[in-house]
Amino acid sequence: MRKFLVILDDSRECLNAMRYAAMRAAKTGGGVEVLSIIPPDEFNHWIGVADVMRAETRERIEVHFEVFAKWMRDKQNVDPELVIREGVPVTEILSQIDEDPEVGVLVLGAATGKKGPGPLVTQLTKSASELTIPITIVPGDMSKERLDAVT
Repeated sequence: MRKFLVILDDSRECLNAMRYAAMRAAKTGGGVEVLSIIPPDEFNHWIGVADVMRAETRERIEVHFEVFAKWMRDKQNVDPELVIREGVPVTEILSQIDEDPEVGVLVLGAATGKKGPGPLVTQLTKSASELTIPITIVPGDMSKERLDAVT
């Protein structure tokens, strides 16, 4: 089964990327793989404290994921899977794509502010030659109706 890989983070544009991935998966018989990345510098503390913080971060990610997963299951009849990795975001995204042969499309949300489309979109489009799959970039301010129309 072809899966749409979408990145779960705290950005506003993440919402439209999730919607798009779920809608496309539902309409094409595919799946959704949600990837959340914990940056390596997040736990530069004593080992015991770092372990507690890592567990709390994973729990927060799982709760955040469950909000999207419930919508995907209830509204799109898609049961997403969650993958949590630790490391540099672009490196981890490329590794996940390489390690999971079912991933067929990377879906990213683009920020709408004056600062540009966001760090992931900027870095991954620069690294596009390293990708073995296409990237779909979803505008962060695209309406639900427009998303439905293009999926």
